[in-house]
Amino acid sequence: MTNSHSDWAVEAEGLVKVFGSNRAVDGVDLLVKTGTVYGVLGPNGAGKTTVIRMLATLLRPDGGTGRIFGHDIARKPQIVRQLIGVTGQYASVDETLSATENLMLFSRLHGLSRADSRRKATELLEEFGLTAAAKRPLKNFSGGMRRRLDLAASLIAQPPLIFLDEPTTGLDPRTRSQMWDTIRRLVATGSTVLLTTQYLDEADQLADRIAVIDTGRVVAEGTADELKGSIGESSLQLRLADAADITAARSLIARVLGVASVVSPEATRLTAPMRDPDLIADLLLALREEGIHLRELSVQKPTLDEVFLTLTGHGVTEPQPAVQDELEGSLA
Repeated sequence: MTNSHSDWAVEAEGLVKVFGSNRAVDGVDLLVKTGTVYGVLGPNGAGKTTVIRMLATLLRPDGGTGRIFGHDIARKPQIVRQLIGVTGQYASVDETLSATENLMLFSRLHGLSRADSRRKATELLEEFGLTAAAKRPLKNFSGGMRRRLDLAASLIAQPPLIFLDEPTTGLDPRTRSQMWDTIRRLVATGSTVLLTTQYLDEADQLADRIAVIDTGRVVAEGTADELKGSIGESSLQLRLADAADITAARSLIARVLGVASVVSPEATRLTAPMRDPDLIADLLLALREEGIHLRELSVQKPTLDEVFLTLTGHGVTEPQPAVQDELEGSLA
């Protein structure tokens, strides 16, 4: 590698993990630049969590190598553990303690004084919207509240690298948005985040680069725009002011852009592949010359869902909010 180790928070080459006859991780390569959010996108069972556990020294790889800020995960696990924070899919908090007591306990374990522990607990409870429930035992918390507290605990000592394994699963949209803001703040203040997720919009919103993983392998890697661009062209969408102009507009699209267009069911919108963006201005001039007026014009890029469907043959099945809300209500 031409870059120094300080440029890379994570360097994984050919990671393999086998459970019996199941090759859960089958030669995964990851390169995570320091000071970025790196997303690992895939469905349940793809191998995302197993990759995280190996990089966090919780599982020993059966093959390949991994380095955290240049330190080998197999040979120097103690050093690696001092450089990382990990939030898994399941809460690691104590149900018999209150939210404040949990955060103070974790703070004390990180070496903070009693006064600093209480101050840190208060700050985190406020940031995650848990101040009103600070003294309640966790057994009375909803699933979403437990998740927020678990995430708060992982941020007590802000390490240079934070592994977040599906951090917003089960959270309501408002809390998810708050978590996104927290993740952005962490990176802005110097942390690197490796994030696994099933949420397509989460990867799109947060990640500087994304690895798409399926059946234990990385099937694609790049920025969100690169991944979207890899499966096809963007499309031009035109909504006409008068449906009677559809035929004439389609003829102009064919002549100017050299492509066929598709008419929407309501016969007021046209969609055409945008192979040459430089020709769009010519099309708009031609439409104006013909007296064809537009209500709306937009460019639609391929979505990450389409990327995943194209690469793997199936989409990412995201948890349904209605089911999550019902589960959280039953736990409250």
